[in-house]
Amino acid sequence: MSAIDMNTAMPVTTAVAKPSLLRRRPDIVLGPLILIALLLAWEFGVKTFNVPRFVLPPPSDVARALYAGLTQGTASGGFWYHIGVTFSEAMLGFVLGSVLGILIGFALSTWEMAERTIYPYVVAFQSLPKVAIAPLFLVWFGFGLESKIILCTISTFFPMLVNSMAGCRSVDPDRIDMARSCCASRFVIFRRIVLPSAMPFLFAGFNMSIVLSMVGALTSEFVGSNAGLGMLLISFQNAMQIDAMFALLIVLMIIGFTLNRVVRFAEQKLCFWAHRSNKNA
Repeated sequence: MSAIDMNTAMPVTTAVAKPSLLRRRPDIVLGPLILIALLLAWEFGVKTFNVPRFVLPPPSDVARALYAGLTQGTASGGFWYHIGVTFSEAMLGFVLGSVLGILIGFALSTWEMAERTIYPYVVAFQSLPKVAIAPLFLVWFGFGLESKIILCTISTFFPMLVNSMAGCRSVDPDRIDMARSCCASRFVIFRRIVLPSAMPFLFAGFNMSIVLSMVGALTSEFVGSNAGLGMLLISFQNAMQIDAMFALLIVLMIIGFTLNRVVRFAEQKLCFWAHRSNKNA
């Protein structure tokens, strides 16, 4: 924007004030401030009201327990060893459950008779609490890695099945008819039309499934395991080490947040057209 200076008759550029960081990225400014305020209130509240440490430890004790657990390296008593066990269980189950959910979801969405026959059984099995069927898996597959992976696979399967079916049904039928009129094969129609249209739904399923895979791994470790964060939480509970339990909860929150960010980053790179359409809407 420019104006004319009456004395010099020269154009003068009017400076536009740049929005502050608080207006541009309030999450960067307000997020840490809220966290600091909560931690300070927690620390002084526990000490002021003399809350027992076995009920609610102050953040300083939780920080010391977190540091002690993370500095033990990959030893069997350290956090990193159990993080690796739980993470491997969750990721293997996530991959298997996602692949099965996508394949079966695409098949059911294109085969109406199979959907009417099989889908009610899938919904009925999914309605079972995972804690109820976890002991059966331990009996059938033992305390090893197999039972944990199977439970994680079941936990991630249903969200991917539902989202893949919704993604296939979201395709505009006119686009498929036009492709068929141009003698396009079924594989070309799937790769060029169906899969791109279903990608936003698939990533919505990934966002849910990757968190549910961690929940499935922890649930199986709660029931019975020799290693993992779930087993470690039960051990700290039995020993009344509440500060260490809070430290593990922080680790789980960091893992869940990181996995969610990884999926969202992949979504922005692989499904960029959906984000552009949302911005233009």
